[in-house]
Amino acid sequence: MAKKKVVQKTSQKAASAKKPAARKATPALFELPSLVRSVKLATSVESVGEIMAYADGVVQASGLDDLQAGEIVDVGGKRFGLALNLGETSVGIVVLGDPMDIRVGDSVARTGRVLSVGVSDAIVGRVVGSLGESLDGREPVLVDRYMPLEKIAPGVITRQSVTVPLQTGIKAIDAMIPIGRGQRELIIGDRSTGKTAIALGTILNQKKENVICVYVAVGQKRAAIAQTMKILEDNGAMDYTIIVSASASVSAAEQFLAPYTGLAVSEYFLDKGKDVLIIYDDLSKHAQAYREISLLLKRPSGREAYPGDIFYLHSRLLERACRLNKDYGGGSITALPIIETQANDVSAYIPTNVISITDGQIYLEADLFNAGMKPAINVGLSVSRVGSSAQLKAVKQVAGTMKLDLAQFRELQAFAQFSSDLDERTKKTLDRGTRVNAVLKQGWDKPLGFEEQVVVIFAAVNGHLDAVREEAIQQWEEAYLEYMHVAKQPLLNEIIAEQKLSDQHIEQLHKAVTSFNALKSDLMIKTEEEKETANVK
Repeated sequence: MAKKKVVQKTSQKAASAKKPAARKATPALFELPSLVRSVKLATSVESVGEIMAYADGVVQASGLDDLQAGEIVDVGGKRFGLALNLGETSVGIVVLGDPMDIRVGDSVARTGRVLSVGVSDAIVGRVVGSLGESLDGREPVLVDRYMPLEKIAPGVITRQSVTVPLQTGIKAIDAMIPIGRGQRELIIGDRSTGKTAIALGTILNQKKENVICVYVAVGQKRAAIAQTMKILEDNGAMDYTIIVSASASVSAAEQFLAPYTGLAVSEYFLDKGKDVLIIYDDLSKHAQAYREISLLLKRPSGREAYPGDIFYLHSRLLERACRLNKDYGGGSITALPIIETQANDVSAYIPTNVISITDGQIYLEADLFNAGMKPAINVGLSVSRVGSSAQLKAVKQVAGTMKLDLAQFRELQAFAQFSSDLDERTKKTLDRGTRVNAVLKQGWDKPLGFEEQVVVIFAAVNGHLDAVREEAIQQWEEAYLEYMHVAKQPLLNEIIAEQKLSDQHIEQLHKAVTSFNALKSDLMIKTEEEKETANVK
């Protein structure tokens, strides 16, 4: 043994003689144990499971006994999933993002985090996905706070009554179906009846209203979303708008999460005391995406194959729309959910669910739309349960019984089709109703200020349009508004400032519209004598 040691020492000396560098490295070997002892190692418990089955973006995993519902799960490969099903022996996880390369036997792990999205003021003007990722080709959105997608709605104590109007710029809505800040007003109707047009028109009208707008597109074609973005950009509306996109090409899980992401973004601005308008376009496709997920998770289906908790899905989304009192910032979230019906069937499962959750509905009818009435609002079935509490007094003064009168006109119009002999009173009622109806026609991209709506509706309901040819109503309105801005701008400024009509204002409006009609004789109905004179000439 001693010889062996000597040999070893001799060989080491010989090696050191040949390689002087080795002598310098030798002391480090003696320092290694002390370095190991100085390292502070900490242990942590990690909950890890294994994938038992995978199909259509849904993972069934075992071993995650302590997983909580709604928790984010690491499924490997920088991918995450959302835990939705908690079973006795397995959990159902919906994969978020690209689900490729997931294999049975792969490990999954808890993260301990509930689903949230990163938000900051820089998100305004951006197009983001369901997880807050940038979709507009620009840099990632800066993160100031992480907002949870699921949250308990504000309680009764923190809220206040809805009394401040949200002006849509659409005469038919602001006059007859007023919407208040903090309200939930459903837009419902068949496909291609102008539902999205009303929503986009409302966004355009918020340019001077100091309202942040969030547009959530669920299940739409990417070309349609790009077109919507282009429209908003061209009108300068992207300066105060965020688009949350979950197109038809993404997974059902991302379509399911998109409305909650939009609401989380809205609540970020709500906490800052700002007013927010959020549009869900549309919740029918959102419900279909959730139905697809539920069936893949093997949950029992109920009416129309929807799961039993589909009502809770939308109620916990829409109940978070509110108007907070001053102690909690005084901000508001106004929700305009859109529902698509089939063949005007408002008694279907999803429409009846959302109607019962919201504070009223704007019902668009296909027959009216095809007849050229745009927006095609059915006055009889449309209602705002907040009502005139959220309506400016000036609009309330001129609109008055307009909704009732228009509903009676449409009923009378239906009966008048079967009769050729009508008395003078009925003819006058029909003529007045026809002109009021024509005044309510409006392009969705031409929102009007409330003072412009007041002067036009005032002229219609007080009979100043009775002498105007029906086909010239739109032309008359454009010329009249131009006349008011040029010749009567001080009167419009007074209406804006006071937001109500005094007796003096009413008198001035009568004189203004009478003077204008005298100038526009070419738009008036010609008497028999005038017709004969024109024929002779």
